Amino acid sequence: MQRISVILSLLLLTAAAPSTGTTSPPPLLSALVLPTLAPQNGVSSPLTPPPSWGDQGDGTYRNPVLCADFSDPDVIRVHDRYYMVASDFHFLGMQVLESLDGVNWRYAAQIYRRFDHPGWDAMARYAGGSWAPAIRYHDGTYYVYFCTPDEGLFMSTATDPNGPWSPLHCVKRVAKWEDPCPFWDDDGRAYLGRSRHRAGPIIIHRMSPDGRQLLDDGVTVYTGSVAEGTKFLKRHGYYYLIIPEGGVGTGWQTVLRARNIYGPYERRVVLEQGTTAVNGPHQGALVEGSDGRWWFYHFQETPVLGRIVHLQPARWENDWPVIGTDRDGNGIGEPVVGGGFATAPTFTLQQSDDFSSTLGLQWQWNHNPVDTYWSLTDRTGWLTLRPLPADSLKQCRNQLTQKVVGYRSTVTTLVEQKGRCFAGLLLSGKYFRGIGVSQDGIVVEMGKKRIIRKGRFPKVHFRVTIDAERNRHQFYYSTDGQHYEKAGPAFTMRGGYWKGIRTGLFCYGTGGHAQFDYYRVTPE
Repeated sequence: MQRISVILSLLLLTAAAPSTGTTSPPPLLSALVLPTLAPQNGVSSPLTPPPSWGDQGDGTYRNPVLCADFSDPDVIRVHDRYYMVASDFHFLGMQVLESLDGVNWRYAAQIYRRFDHPGWDAMARYAGGSWAPAIRYHDGTYYVYFCTPDEGLFMSTATDPNGPWSPLHCVKRVAKWEDPCPFWDDDGRAYLGRSRHRAGPIIIHRMSPDGRQLLDDGVTVYTGSVAEGTKFLKRHGYYYLIIPEGGVGTGWQTVLRARNIYGPYERRVVLEQGTTAVNGPHQGALVEGSDGRWWFYHFQETPVLGRIVHLQPARWENDWPVIGTDRDGNGIGEPVVGGGFATAPTFTLQQSDDFSSTLGLQWQWNHNPVDTYWSLTDRTGWLTLRPLPADSLKQCRNQLTQKVVGYRSTVTTLVEQKGRCFAGLLLSGKYFRGIGVSQDGIVVEMGKKRIIRKGRFPKVHFRVTIDAERNRHQFYYSTDGQHYEKAGPAFTMRGGYWKGIRTGLFCYGTGGHAQFDYYRVTPE
């Protein structure tokens, strides 16, 4: 009989208090029992170890709950469902995620498809586009607001979060605003909070009840250290501004409260890195769960995957939120490893695609798509990409991407290529790496293109293995789909332009086309 060793991972969680008027729910777990596999006589246990993140399958979760680049997340709950949006910058368009338990998520919709502004048809807006968004539900309608650094303040609405979402409406044509959040008070008056480029101060505007225009120039209510990411909350007669401070990778979470929306505001730091390895635990959403427990979503900046999403237990003391666990007794919470949650039917984040119908919601074009240069109908069950001229992957217009999910995974595709184009599989971030096929042979692009096998290959299988923890990634190719050869040495990646690394498909050149049979992601 094989021996299983058990590790008690102390989480030091604080029991979550119920909201006023509810019965007390069961306390959160103070420790998470994780089985590890101990070999016996040189043979490993056949038992499957628990996942390294997210739902552990036993009523507990382990942070991060979303091990992917959902930067600047905002979350709301409407009835029994949670909805999330995140900043997508130069990737089109912003995704809406849905969950029944706050831990397991799936893509539910995309809000827009393109930006009709200069530079978006020329691959010239890297790090532009949608910065930190807010999602809210008011009087039967869902609202999403975000700013772009160059074009202005935008909003979209839907009566169903699964769409359709209304065309983007420019609330104000302005540069260098960021991180807006709407708020409708009990008397029907509407407001919008926001900050300025380079983070701060916090400014509150009156807004029309339909959310489509601002009614004044705004009032500055708080100036802090890189104060941004405003999120409104009203509870027990207090107005709360839930704001991150201190910068993306090193900051902390601050809460402001006042009896009047314009202040004066009291200030309290509620979450910091402390003695943990979770740097910059801030910028997110404070949400009451359907079971009465409170939760705080926030990101952690990582060098490869980008800004991954953590979930902290929260409760209220003297009308201040208490988040995480105060390990050193300084009155400020620190991130927890994980804990228990109210399980529900689970969703799975979409990744693979067989191109049998419409493009999956996981896909995002890098900059504006060129709709006449791609098709799912030219050949049933295949994605066709036609080339546009470019001198590198970074400038490739036909670049279809999705977020890398998890620490380790393998992506495989099959491409048939004809004519004067270069097409294949990419991994992008600060750097743009790709492997593909051209009329000259099998080619890798690592800043410069290099032919690794000359010849004509009308059909080639490509693969990339991703290890974000070790930051070691490897391209492969196969002419028969069975035997894969390494395409050069392993390489490193890093996030860039405010986004983590991504995988995807590409095609550029001056003629011909490429057709992709499938895109298969295998988590490890």
